Amino acid sequence: MRADFPILTREINGHPLVYLDNAASTQKPRQVIDALVDFYTRINANVHRGVHTLSVEATDAYEASRERIGRFIGTDDPDEIVFVRNATEGLNLVAVCWGRENLKPGDELLASTLEHHSNLVPWQRVAQ
Repeated sequence: MRADFPILTREINGHPLVYLDNAASTQKPRQVIDALVDFYTRINANVHRGVHTLSVEATDAYEASRERIGRFIGTDDPDEIVFVRNATEGLNLVAVCWGRENLKPGDELLASTLEHHSNLVPWQRVAQ
């Protein structure tokens, strides 16, 4: 698996790089890097924002990835797949969208003291 991650070929202080700060920035495997380079060199247009060829190709690629991920995780509805920039944004969306619709006065939310701040604050806001 290390061979899939180009950055892991580096040595730091004479030792193979071990990267454990994935919560901040996750290293990318070669397949992701190649797909990004392909997108930026062949398409690089806004999704769902135009009718020109590049925008249509970007939208098609975006929707195809939602369908593929949906199949992988077992949903038949690609609309259930929502792309976010990071876990913080995703947690905020869940808290606001799901929490405001489903939580009622008197409901309790349980959280551990080990939770990251980004998983506590959105729920505190919804609870107010």
